[in-house]
Amino acid sequence: MKPYEGLRVLDLTHVLAGPFCTYQLAVLGADVIKIESPDDVDMMRHEGAGGAFNSQGLGEHYMAQAAGKRAMTLNLKSPAGIQVLHGLARDADVLVENYRRGKLEALGAGYEAIAALNPRIVYCSLTGFGQTGPKGGDPAYDNVIQAFSGLMAATGTARTGPVRVGPPVLDYGSGAQAALAISAALYQRDRSGRGQRIDIAMLDAALMLMSTSVMDTLATEKAPTPPGNSSASNAGYACYPTSDGLLMLGAYTGRQQARLWQALGQPDIAAEVAALRAPEMGGRQARDMARLEAIFLTEAAAHWEELLNAAGVPAARVRTLDETLAHDQVRGRSVLQPCADAEALTVPVAGYAYDTHGPAALRPPPRHGADTDTVLSELGYAPDRVSELRRRGVV
Repeated sequence: MKPYEGLRVLDLTHVLAGPFCTYQLAVLGADVIKIESPDDVDMMRHEGAGGAFNSQGLGEHYMAQAAGKRAMTLNLKSPAGIQVLHGLARDADVLVENYRRGKLEALGAGYEAIAALNPRIVYCSLTGFGQTGPKGGDPAYDNVIQAFSGLMAATGTARTGPVRVGPPVLDYGSGAQAALAISAALYQRDRSGRGQRIDIAMLDAALMLMSTSVMDTLATEKAPTPPGNSSASNAGYACYPTSDGLLMLGAYTGRQQARLWQALGQPDIAAEVAALRAPEMGGRQARDMARLEAIFLTEAAAHWEELLNAAGVPAARVRTLDETLAHDQVRGRSVLQPCADAEALTVPVAGYAYDTHGPAALRPPPRHGADTDTVLSELGYAPDRVSELRRRGVV
């Protein structure tokens, strides 16, 4: 039995953060019903590198967090559509939405309305800035929150200026925070008997992902200087060119640096740094970086990665994503899995594994409205009634 078998989740989300949250519940067995407008699909259905999938409404950016879900269409702007949603909410465990603040309240689907029907429901709202504060009603995407949060300004170098982190890390970080909050609220409900209102802000999640930088800034009242690929004071925690590419080195502590220099055939330097703590490395950074640059240029990055890892030193050749996905390390893990009903389709599933009954893609990503009739039937709607709703544009 998977952890969330028997749990029903109403997914009123779109783009990335909200759908990723509900996806993490789906891969653990929850019955997640993705609800979209009959004539306005999740924009991610048409986003991705493969044009053929986009034209089918199954773009890769949608499929990345859609496996295991069911999909139905519902016009929430119509009273009949809200009535259907209310019927679903009465027996649901979780509702997740990422509409702009106040939008669902105006339609009769806000927390107060839903909780009145089902006091045990866990209702999670996920927005850029949250439900409170002067920017609570403002729209946002990942890149906008990167800019507002200070993440962009902490990335790059003094020469480049602020640089956006390429992948939408705040979308996925926010979705992961939301999934954790929902899990805790469900556990709380088991003891209290009541549901919970959860307010997730991408800005808050961004600050949590920068916790050490936040603490430094609070302590010094100064924003961090963008470090680029190197540490501000530690030669062992930096990126170096080699004869054929870049090597990222993670020898942060004195003992790690001692192992580094020993592996590089420099026992005298190893003895010098062995007893040093990380904050004490700054005085020797420039000298040690020059030594390391000269050494690393003599061999290929793969050579140094193998040599240093064997010596217990964190280091990796800088790879492209296609190289990483082809590596035996990734292939031997369960982060990528074929969908249960579509063996040819492989998707990212979860960043962890269980011994038994762990996260899995239980079915392929659904097409737009693929399960509408089935869900309505489960709700007690007869086929002629479903046909009527479809004629009226409710579903």
